[in-house]
Amino acid sequence: MTQARDFWSRRKAAVQAEAEAEVIAAEDQAIAAQQAELQEKSDAEILAEFNLPDPDQLQAGDDVSGFMAKAVPDRLRRRALRRLWRLNPVLANVDGLVDYGEDYTDAACVIENISTAYQVGKGMLAHIEALAAQAEEEQPEEDTAEPDADPELLEEPSPTPVIVAVAEDTEEVELAPTPRRMKFEFEG
Repeated sequence: MTQARDFWSRRKAAVQAEAEAEVIAAEDQAIAAQQAELQEKSDAEILAEFNLPDPDQLQAGDDVSGFMAKAVPDRLRRRALRRLWRLNPVLANVDGLVDYGEDYTDAACVIENISTAYQVGKGMLAHIEALAAQAEEEQPEEDTAEPDADPELLEEPSPTPVIVAVAEDTEEVELAPTPRRMKFEFEG
């Protein structure tokens, strides 16, 4: 079991966490300043400064760990990783069984001004209702009787009455479940 920490131990931990956060913030500022300086330089100058080979000329088995330093700009790191992935047959040959390997965010595949009958929460309800209304409009035209027909056959039979049973109103009160709390006991 953990013991409750008193005020001074919590305070000491908070001061230590603040000091660590200040150190991390200072490192981030230094890296950001260095990145800003490197943005102005060309790739060849940066590679010479860090004593790194050209990422496009890497061969199989070459070490790319130098490109993974925080000081190296992202554009050079990505070029080195791209070359590594092309050289390594395990990384270069995707077998096609990757579930999310395709880019489904391609804007070229999106149809502009697409309209659909689907409604969220209702599905295709409006479309089905429109089709039913259209079918009802067409149906009376098809069922029109000939003027020579017998008038007794044209009359619709009277509908049979439907008996509806009414259930008795029983007032059932739903009780909210009582909250339960877990209790733990430790033998020591």
